[in-house]
Amino acid sequence: MKKGMIFFFCLMIAAALTACGTKSDKETSAGAGDHVYKIATDATYAPMESMDKSKIVGFDVDFLAAVMKEANLKYTLSNIGWDGMLQSVKAGSYDAGISSVSITDERKQTYDFSMPYFESTNMILVTDGSPIQNALDLKDKKVAVQGQTTADTLMSDIMGATNTNLKKFESNVLAFMELENHGVDAAVADIAIVREYVKNNPKKKFIGILDKENFPSEYYGILLPKNSELKAKLDPAIKNVISNGKYAEIYKKWFGEEPNTDTLLSAKP
Repeated sequence: MKKGMIFFFCLMIAAALTACGTKSDKETSAGAGDHVYKIATDATYAPMESMDKSKIVGFDVDFLAAVMKEANLKYTLSNIGWDGMLQSVKAGSYDAGISSVSITDERKQTYDFSMPYFESTNMILVTDGSPIQNALDLKDKKVAVQGQTTADTLMSDIMGATNTNLKKFESNVLAFMELENHGVDAAVADIAIVREYVKNNPKKKFIGILDKENFPSEYYGILLPKNSELKAKLDPAIKNVISNGKYAEIYKKWFGEEPNTDTLLSAKP
């Protein structure tokens, strides 16, 4: 081909690729104005957030869409992993993070949070026939958790932060696989994630153990950089979504039951 034809052909290919784009880890929602908020997630927390082929789905995804619509804000949602989300929001390269992030005093030293939007607790995952009955039984066992989570914090307190029997993984999926492969005696993670895993793997005979005495309730919030202007826009929208029935609709879709919105609205951020 002549150089002019080659140049023209390349331009056509580039234009086609740009028009197609990719949705492998990103979803976009419309809103008012030109600013588009960049929001990060770790889509390995079904049913809260996970990948369905090329699309991010889950409770958090639907909840975020309702909140951003209520606030009339544009945004993108990108799957960048747990550690990537924490670091990117801290650095301000992402405007927010949503991925079952529990509000803790330790995290509040580094981040701001939206008002609470979900009540949770941690749960123990064991195989059928395990003698483990509560969290204190884990003290001398081998336990898998996802690093930098509240499960990591809780089990570090119970077992000791330097205990080599406490195995920390990049995701809950890897922690659960370690249990399945008999590398640990138990795994600990958020209740919604453990219940979903048990439900989706009936042949593996996993059991979830709830221990409210040693694993108290905790609340998820949308993760924000310190002094973020987005908090003032999100909090009223979250409150409206919880109060107007949309939250209950999304909750029932993913969990099949009614949420306790009174407890949620009265929770201290």
